[in-house]
Amino acid sequence: MIFVIDDDEIMAEAIALNCKKKAQIFSNAIMAMTAINEGLVPDLIFLDILLDGPDGFTFLNELVSYSDTAKIPVVIISSLDFSGRDLSEYGVVGILEKEKMLPSEIYEYAERYSK
Repeated sequence: MIFVIDDDEIMAEAIALNCKKKAQIFSNAIMAMTAINEGLVPDLIFLDILLDGPDGFTFLNELVSYSDTAKIPVVIISSLDFSGRDLSEYGVVGILEKEKMLPSEIYEYAERYSK
């Protein structure tokens, strides 16, 4: 199972479609964390940083604060520039720029990190 957390519905659907695996879309971080707390733990998370409500970094801080969710790999999808930043402490395994990412990149992460 893959989580796609993005408040842009069209972008979220495009990411989920390109995963070519079962993906659950959430429009905000609260909904995604609620699903995790209810026992739906994903293999991989595609995460937008600029979300309505709690932002992506708030979600990442919450995620790494629990031992059972700290190891979930996360791919950041954002229009922000994260070059030169090491986000591995948050479980970030990749960063895709919204304006430049390719469908094949989404698919490759989905294949590499999800069951």
